[in-house]
Amino acid sequence: MAEKEVRVRKKKKLGSYPSVSVIFSITLSLFIIGLFGLLLLHTNKLSEIIKDNIEIQVYLNKDITQNQRIQVLKTLSSKDYVLKSDEEAQISFVSKETAEKKFIEETGEDFKDFLGENPLRDAYTVKIASDFQNAEKLGVIKQDLEEMSAVFEVAYSENLVDSINKNMTKIGLLLLSFASILLLVVVVLINNTIKLALFSQRFLIRSMQLVGAKSSFIQRPFITRALLYGLIGGIIASGILYSVMQYANTKVQDLSTLQEMNKIVILYIILIALGGFIGLASTYRAVKKYLRLSLDELY
Repeated sequence: MAEKEVRVRKKKKLGSYPSVSVIFSITLSLFIIGLFGLLLLHTNKLSEIIKDNIEIQVYLNKDITQNQRIQVLKTLSSKDYVLKSDEEAQISFVSKETAEKKFIEETGEDFKDFLGENPLRDAYTVKIASDFQNAEKLGVIKQDLEEMSAVFEVAYSENLVDSINKNMTKIGLLLLSFASILLLVVVVLINNTIKLALFSQRFLIRSMQLVGAKSSFIQRPFITRALLYGLIGGIIASGILYSVMQYANTKVQDLSTLQEMNKIVILYIILIALGGFIGLASTYRAVKKYLRLSLDELY
């Protein structure tokens, strides 16, 4: 006589649902948004580096004395529009002899052969603070400096400054728009994943209602587990992002110069918090919906 097969069916536990699929979905979604966050941070740092290298040339009179040249340096250092780094004005002096050597190295020609003298002038290269990097303010700066008696001329690439400002504004708006759309997609994706995971628990939720369990009692295990899954997903996504970033640093030269670890750590914290929050909010809404459905609507 054949033995009867005994199927042991595990009872469903309140708040339990497929953990692997939910964590995978949250991790993947947060990794994508984290990757875009890293792109934003790198772009922002690159923008700062470009702006910190916008400079003007202050050409001095040929008959200027050493004392006059020092006085010009002091005056430049006191200006608000000059970029400061560690409270030191970013100003460098380029003598006419140094400029001559550089010109000969770059062109291979010596203008002394047909001019008989060095027509270049001593100059200060002045880096401009980001708050003053627009055409109108640079025009005022040029006028202010040219009023100095020892200054012959002030020159800068006006078209380059305008081009940089316009392109940075366009890139910033584009990235911000894309980030908003991406965040919305991620929220919807995680929300739908949790809804589908909770679908198998709808009858258990109804059973708990029928035996008199309060809504808060029914919601608590679901919310606790969703919060845990969200935090785990955020931690895993942050770990993957860190690994990808370290790998990229070995493949792209000087990429690490665009990375500010304090801001990147904040990004990781945001991802972990975002995972927990979205998981919690999505689960709360989904369970609340099933609590309100009638028996016929559950099928």
